[in-house]
Amino acid sequence: MARTFDITVPDLSGRRAVVTGASDGFGLGLARRLAAAGAEVVLPVRNPRKGEAALAAIRARHPGADVSLRALDLSSLASVAALGETLREEGRPIHLLVNNAGVMTPPDRRSTADGFELQFGTNHLGHVALVAHLLPLLRAGRARVTSQISIAARSGGIHWDDLNWERSYHGQRAYSQSKIAFGLFGLELDRRSRAGGWEITSNLAHPGVAPTNLLAARPEVGRDRDTPQVRVIRALSRRGILLGTVETALLPALLAATSPDARGGRLYGPAGFQHLGGPPAEQELYRPLRSTADAARVWDVSAELAGVSFPDAGAERPVRDIA
Repeated sequence: MARTFDITVPDLSGRRAVVTGASDGFGLGLARRLAAAGAEVVLPVRNPRKGEAALAAIRARHPGADVSLRALDLSSLASVAALGETLREEGRPIHLLVNNAGVMTPPDRRSTADGFELQFGTNHLGHVALVAHLLPLLRAGRARVTSQISIAARSGGIHWDDLNWERSYHGQRAYSQSKIAFGLFGLELDRRSRAGGWEITSNLAHPGVAPTNLLAARPEVGRDRDTPQVRVIRALSRRGILLGTVETALLPALLAATSPDARGGRLYGPAGFQHLGGPPAEQELYRPLRSTADAARVWDVSAELAGVSFPDAGAERPVRDIA
């Protein structure tokens, strides 16, 4: 039987949280926990039907929860910009942003509305654009930004000469690239915030391995049946063998986003064997995430590709990588 773990979430009354990918899986669990702690939680979703079901599930557990939907398709930069405009018009500071949504390993190369490889464009560039569009609200709220990466970021690298996998396509390597790029961006956000006095704290989390719909049947990414991997993951998770459950796998991001002890520029994940499951804890940055030169390059290239800009941090870039 699967082991259970938990953390204590501080009182979040009066704080506004935005969680992407909150219509199911980890994101829904995170939104529910944040709402239970008193936060006002905004769920930007692509599928309104699933979004309404998520709201109903949260309110069923917490009848007084302050939760609401907004429209967002991270594979469309126009949709990201529209959400940014909507939230800026609302004019309320954002105190917590959890960049959780993502897609994983379409069997064939697919493109976003803007022509980017689907995983790079959705998992990474869509969130880069979201942070840029929400930056004034994040600064106003002295926000904590937690970006969900993956154990897939522990190996591989950035395909600099073919970021969009146009000359060749490998689903797993493209997924790893999207999560490495996103992790480097999250770390660079923390560095630039400290250098520029933005008062934003940015850190990373990963869930280990647990059964979600990322590897399940998803017609929108060209997968009409569950993968063999997700069937194995479900079986191991049910038996409590090495892997986590949805409830335990969301805890690293919850810890990173809410704990007074969680710090910027750090990675949080499960503390068990190979970080596949177990209670949440800080862990060493994966090697592909340690290059500050790569992080600065990802920042610049991603902002250009996403068509967004950030303030000048006003400081020289670091010249030494993390040992």
